[in-house]
Amino acid sequence: MDTFDKRAVAIEAHGVVKEYGEGSTQVRALRGVDVTVEGGEFVAIMGPSGSGKSTLLHILGALETPTAGSVAVAGERYDGLDDKRLTTFRRDHIGFVFQFFNLLGSLTAVENVMVPALISGRRDEALTARAYSLLERVGLRDRADHVPSELSGGEQQRVSIARALLLEPELLLADEPTGNLDSRAGVAVLRLLREISSTEGHTVVMVTHDPSAAAMADRIVFLRDGEVAGEVEGGSTESVLDFFMTLAPAVDEAEPFAAATS
Repeated sequence: MDTFDKRAVAIEAHGVVKEYGEGSTQVRALRGVDVTVEGGEFVAIMGPSGSGKSTLLHILGALETPTAGSVAVAGERYDGLDDKRLTTFRRDHIGFVFQFFNLLGSLTAVENVMVPALISGRRDEALTARAYSLLERVGLRDRADHVPSELSGGEQQRVSIARALLLEPELLLADEPTGNLDSRAGVAVLRLLREISSTEGHTVVMVTHDPSAAAMADRIVFLRDGEVAGEVEGGSTESVLDFFMTLAPAVDEAEPFAAATS
């Protein structure tokens, strides 16, 4: 895999506002968010339910456009692009890992990894070789010809990570990547994301409600009520949990983490 310059800014968002609806029904999901992530950094985003973390991830991933503010990957702004150009931008610059894998059930593991290439109209031998290489990287070369129903949840998520890396994006976005996995499979996926960032220089931004998962990141950015509430360094589940609990007024006290999943 290629690595990227860790000194460069991989993604930056400035003054990002996102509003839904109008008048008395208007909801302001984001209220002037500033986020900068350096190349090769692994950043987790946490916050209570309704804090805006999923909305922010969608905007960083060019799945939605901000109402105001600017967003750029590798210095290239994409706020304000129309749907067609946003689709092209996502394909060329951003890889996605989803909670429920989003694999195509009729395709084998290697065919699922190849999906981004097929969408972009590329079927060259170099990309096919890369797909097999990526499956080997995630420990699934011997499962290349298996369809998703023949793979465990953790294996399916590793296939989705390989797929996300196929076109060598500047940015990898992970939306609750361990949310549908048991603890053992979740740890394996988190370690893989950690290695992809620290060893291979890929930039990873992950939304999670799990303090232990967030602690695997270099740093954790916390949102509350559509604003950045602060951040802590990664490495300590306790420090992540302690900061999260300072946001407790926005969370149902009976179920502090069940409420923090959106």
